[in-house]
Amino acid sequence: MIDLDDLKYDNGLIQAIAQDNDTKEVLMSAFMNREALEKTIETGIAHYWSRSRARLWRKGESSGHMQTVKAIYIDCDQDAVLLMVEQEGGACHTGYRSCFYRNIEGDIVGEKVFDPEDVY
Repeated sequence: MIDLDDLKYDNGLIQAIAQDNDTKEVLMSAFMNREALEKTIETGIAHYWSRSRARLWRKGESSGHMQTVKAIYIDCDQDAVLLMVEQEGGACHTGYRSCFYRNIEGDIVGEKVFDPEDVY
């Protein structure tokens, strides 16, 4: 196993990308601190660090839309983490399956899978 001390955290955080294990769709980008990464490894459920709330959070703790981790990869520079996940419901807090639901022109190209007002 990679020594978590060898990862390159920026101000205690490392970039984390969640990708659907089956479809390979990129679902979201977030940050992890060491504790979030340790909890993710320990539980098999994605945990992240919320910069806006300044706290650890388990994906799906309020929405129920958890991410079960199937594999974890570290990039060549050891400054980013890729989580291959099984996504329950939507990954995006706006109700879309993926946070990447708009193209550069602003067109909605993603699938809305829940109404945030029903969840949050």
